[in-house]
Amino acid sequence: MGGNRRTPDAGPAAPSVFAAGAALGWLADLALADPRRGHPVAVFGRAAGALERALWHDHRGRGALYTVLCAGGAAAAAAGTARAVRRSPTASVALTAAATWAVLGGTSLAREARTIGAALAAGDTAAARARLPHLCGRDPQALDERQMARAVVESVAENTSDAVVGALVWGALGGVPGLVGFRAVNTLDAMVGHKSPRFSRFGWASARLDDVAGFPGARLTAALTVLAGPDRRGAWRAWREDGGRHPSPNAGPVEASFAGALGVRLGGTLAYGGRVEHRPVLGAGNRPVEVADIERAVRLSRRVSALALAVTAGGRLAWHGLARRGNA
Repeated sequence: MGGNRRTPDAGPAAPSVFAAGAALGWLADLALADPRRGHPVAVFGRAAGALERALWHDHRGRGALYTVLCAGGAAAAAAGTARAVRRSPTASVALTAAATWAVLGGTSLAREARTIGAALAAGDTAAARARLPHLCGRDPQALDERQMARAVVESVAENTSDAVVGALVWGALGGVPGLVGFRAVNTLDAMVGHKSPRFSRFGWASARLDDVAGFPGARLTAALTVLAGPDRRGAWRAWREDGGRHPSPNAGPVEASFAGALGVRLGGTLAYGGRVEHRPVLGAGNRPVEVADIERAVRLSRRVSALALAVTAGGRLAWHGLARRGNA
């Protein structure tokens, strides 16, 4: 009677496929980082940039169409590829590993942060200013040494969620299409989601979709920061008290938990995209960021990323086990 029942692990997001592929992709990112040329995300960015120039109009509806075409097209292509190899577990694992490696950016994040940290430690503020735009959109000429260190720590915190944890969450939920779709949405937000005169309306849909897609990953990142940080109570307290004060619904919990875990003060005045913003202070009772805190932030990011891999892969396997029991 039940011989034709569809098993819970069928499909491109099978738990063993995701667990093995995500682990291999995470290790590949750890060992290889991002290539300086020809990265799949860069190829997507160039295509999205060309489409933006063709479709741009100062209108939310046109921006929503752009978002659907770019993010939806990337996810659909990934789904089609995953479907084509689903009968081969080896090919499915290889595809998941390749997609995971392509969308993760933890090692490149650490590399950029450490490069700036080394320049600041050597007193070479000119080199640090020249390198900072590779990591974040701050105006480096408006920042002194301590402010640049703070910008790096904030970027490490936020990108731990955006470049690692969020992608793993969506990979566990949706397999290869989840991985690729999340990275596409996050890339579009970086390209058109900021509040510049050109993109204030056109980029609205991309920015809002990124807020939605980033929500679960940001909360998991904050929770894992509490577990992995050197000051768990401080991380929990800062997340609870300051996480909601940040203008970004997803950067707030992550940066606040990092501030509490590291015992530093984040937020405040910054120059971004040609304008000055006065953001709430996160961890107001803590000390200012120092250059040495960059390395501490990178190490915390690494621990959080490893835990995120374990949680997402383990969670996918556990959910599969529960589903099998329910169908037994």
